[in-house]
Amino acid sequence: MAAELHVEMVAADRSVWSGAATLVIARTTSGDIGVMPGHQPLLGVLESGPVTIRSVDGGTVVAAVHGGFISFADDKLSLLAEVAELSDEIDVKRAERALERAKSEADAAAERRADVRLRAVAGAH
Repeated sequence: MAAELHVEMVAADRSVWSGAATLVIARTTSGDIGVMPGHQPLLGVLESGPVTIRSVDGGTVVAAVHGGFISFADDKLSLLAEVAELSDEIDVKRAERALERAKSEADAAAERRADVRLRAVAGAH
């Protein structure tokens, strides 16, 4: 059996994704990090950015994550996000409109959130 890690991604309001994976890539305040089975324990702060999960069946799950924490120990990875949306839950047209609105209002935080959502969709295809 191939090495795997158990991943739990939860947002403040729901469980977003749970399953077995071979690799998880996330953006932290220290930079992007890739976690594979056997990685040394870690605790970090998540930045807004896409999270990519390579599941054991060879599939890829991408989510837009906005803040939170990442922890890993004993091949168990937890992503505790303030907000998280799976790429297939994101309305691309709505995200594009939000990005344009944020740019016109010079709202950097809203622009970053909309950009992360669109990157999560692009990363899933």
